[in-house]
Amino acid sequence: MKDTMFGLRSTALAAALVIAGAAHAEPSVYPTGVTIDRPGKTFDTFTVFSAPDGRTHVIDMAGHDIHQWPHPGLPGAIIDPKLTGGARGHVLLQTAAISGMAPGMANNQSAAEFDWDGHAMRQWGTAGTPLRQNHDWARLPNGDTLLLVAVPHRIAALANHFVYDQAIEDRAPDGHVVWRWTAGDHLAEFGFSTSGMAALTDATATGTPDPWGYLEINDMQPLGPNRWFDAGDTRFAPDNIMIDTRKGNVVLIIDRRTGHVVWRMGPDFGEPARDADRRITHDMLPRPVDQLSGQHDAHLIPQGLPGAGDLLLFDDQGPAGFPRVPLGVYGGSRVLEINPTTRQIVWDYTALKSGLPPWTFFSSFVSSAQRLPNGNTLIDEGMNGRIFQITPSGEIVWEYMSPYRGPMTFGGARVTAALIYRAQAVPASWLPGSPKPRP
Repeated sequence: MKDTMFGLRSTALAAALVIAGAAHAEPSVYPTGVTIDRPGKTFDTFTVFSAPDGRTHVIDMAGHDIHQWPHPGLPGAIIDPKLTGGARGHVLLQTAAISGMAPGMANNQSAAEFDWDGHAMRQWGTAGTPLRQNHDWARLPNGDTLLLVAVPHRIAALANHFVYDQAIEDRAPDGHVVWRWTAGDHLAEFGFSTSGMAALTDATATGTPDPWGYLEINDMQPLGPNRWFDAGDTRFAPDNIMIDTRKGNVVLIIDRRTGHVVWRMGPDFGEPARDADRRITHDMLPRPVDQLSGQHDAHLIPQGLPGAGDLLLFDDQGPAGFPRVPLGVYGGSRVLEINPTTRQIVWDYTALKSGLPPWTFFSSFVSSAQRLPNGNTLIDEGMNGRIFQITPSGEIVWEYMSPYRGPMTFGGARVTAALIYRAQAVPASWLPGSPKPRP
């Protein structure tokens, strides 16, 4: 649906509710599909995401579902054909859960790389040796695959508590592990204060491990070529790996050769998060990074894109931290572009930049942001199943509300949701036949 006057939308909505009531169907008060589209201001692209319906979808600019796979992904993302020998439309998805295990990052039994037609090209994990892949993966230039996996074990630094830890595995094409890094072995390098480590130890003393992990590392990507390394800063070596921990409020770079943390932002930023009316309207740029909370999708903007080399992340401003950090009164998430060497914000987005109250853009968990070739940014407000594209000034030029809902469990209650963990903009050249993103 294109931009619509409020009165027309209300009339249509009222009619829909009457019809729905007459049919005894569950009413919905939210429009779905494309709700804003301003050609000429958008960057036309395909968008890929996994939804709670258990499928991974590819949509065009009109919101048409042009392709899908009958498997979810965490995340569902298409591999650059440069890394698949030129094959287009390959994706890595989860294929089976561990029988009888509650949902969470440790319950994934297996995953596979599928081609466009749904044929499994590579597979990892079995019932006897579950993969437990979660939150992220990456194909490397040499053909190996990085997988973020859960590791159920005890950690001496946390009073020997049993936890779901996370590890990064580099798997060769034949499946064997050629390199491994485990977060629990490096907790002393995460920057947690004495009180932070005490809070973290207390949080893992429940006797039942958190199904989403005590750190909940939600992002894991090689840095790739970047201007910092080109200028001589070896911390930013292209094969070094950036991760972020949602619960810990920290972003890290891991040296691939040594396994040590060589760059860190967080967890404590020297001041509490300001109230939303002060923090979000603070337009002076650049400015120092203030308190992150529950951030997702931290990565360096790739070469060739506006802002290349800067750190882009979705700052959820959801409850997080050891100990828990204070949050603003009015709520609201933000997207930050940060110079990683000066640690200053050079661009940001909040709902106020679109002329809306801060709480109208908020996802306390999940979500992502991706810079586009024309300078726009694709944002996944994941908690609400909303994907939208903004200009550098904050104008919303495309918006899509996912119609794909499915059952989930929260707080022991069974609910339905349209949650989208991460969205990926994909050029037509990555898909078979190079279809047009705008019909």
